[in-house]
Amino acid sequence: MEIVRRRREQREAVIELARNWVSSLGFQVSAFLVGSYARGDFNLWSDVDIVLVSDVFGGTPVKRLENLDPPPGFQVIPLTVSEFKRLVEKQNPLATEALEHGVLLRDDYRIKGGV
Repeated sequence: MEIVRRRREQREAVIELARNWVSSLGFQVSAFLVGSYARGDFNLWSDVDIVLVSDVFGGTPVKRLENLDPPPGFQVIPLTVSEFKRLVEKQNPLATEALEHGVLLRDDYRIKGGV
């Protein structure tokens, strides 16, 4: 049981780190932790996958990432609100995972309750 307790603590520490980073962003955003840390099946090589939804994003995905400074090991997926809504409408696995199984870190756009 010690292993299970340590894994829960590790997951909670990553969620707290992600929530703190997302909270520090100086713009309106909704953010979801997805992937192995959200599910709890992470391992030593897992990255921390975060879907960021905001209308401040423009340009190419690379351009969108230029002004973000995520902690090491974070994999950020920046989407506009309309892009995210389109993914939801198409039942895209990433959007579905974010809404159904993701860990909500921040929700300025109130996406969780009404996309």
